[in-house]
Amino acid sequence: MEALWYGVVSVMLAVYVVLDGFDLGSGALHLFVARSDRERRTVLAAIGPVWDGNEVWLLAGGGALVLAFPLAYAVGFSGFYLPLILVLWLLVLRGVSIEVRSHVQNPLWRGFWDVVFALGSTLLAVVLGAALGNVIRGVPLDESGTFALGFFDSLWPGLHSGVLDAYTILVGVFTLLVLAAHGGLFLAWKTEGPVQQRSARAARLLYVASTVVLLAVTWATARVQPGLVDAALARPLVWLTLLVTAVAMGGLAIGLSRGAAALAFGSSALLLVGLLASAAAASWPVLLHSTVSPRFDLTAQAAGAGAYALRAATVWAAIGLPLACAYFVYLARTFRGPTRVPAETPAP
Repeated sequence: MEALWYGVVSVMLAVYVVLDGFDLGSGALHLFVARSDRERRTVLAAIGPVWDGNEVWLLAGGGALVLAFPLAYAVGFSGFYLPLILVLWLLVLRGVSIEVRSHVQNPLWRGFWDVVFALGSTLLAVVLGAALGNVIRGVPLDESGTFALGFFDSLWPGLHSGVLDAYTILVGVFTLLVLAAHGGLFLAWKTEGPVQQRSARAARLLYVASTVVLLAVTWATARVQPGLVDAALARPLVWLTLLVTAVAMGGLAIGLSRGAAALAFGSSALLLVGLLASAAAASWPVLLHSTVSPRFDLTAQAAGAGAYALRAATVWAAIGLPLACAYFVYLARTFRGPTRVPAETPAP
């Protein structure tokens, strides 16, 4: 049951990255691809029907983690308390900027919230990427089963690395690049005219840059967590996820070269799933690596809830997850097609 719920939590978090990823990427790019107020309203209208629903998958993933692996939730959330508070504030600022931007027809008002939206989206992508970097790199778990991290520390990770160091910042930069490219493809798919053209051009450049940074991340991961790479190479499931990643990269290249925005965006989503699935499959059964000693690694078996709780959760998940997926399919069908916004009537 632990393996099943490890997969369920991983899938929920991957769905969050794919769905909210294009929101974050659109926000990080919108000051560059949308030059006028109408163009920026077009970007907001493209994500408007879904952005808050997409963030529900983050809550669902956190809830599933509490239910299935309560010890991992307790240890991780207490150790990462400051970064999680930062994530919360960035989510709040993004939501506020989207909701209140059009309440006042004033260029200064709207310009201010546009900057807040872009800055919040950019920082959130970097922080979430750095969080993934910490999970991959490991944290200073000791015999007490707890850890504490400063926000900044040594430039290269060791026993006393902070939340942000050279490796986690590198992963954060890669996350920003790939999510911005993902968001650019979403806008190229959902908009028309200059916004579509600028978004497609930005996505192509960002995917080239993210490919280069991915090579650096792979090399750095082999340096900071060599055991993870050795485990990945020995697992058939990892090779399968890498095959999915390669297929996604092929579809992405075809979509970008032919200007097929829907194909490129779908391939981008599959690429994110492949990358995250590769990391999850390589890490199993470890939920949190210890940089102190492998003896203190927090595994799924040690952190899992009781057998009865996992069985009961499986029943409810079998009911709830299909309903959630059906709702998002309904949203996608309801708001399919390019986004258009009318010219705004000046206030009397």
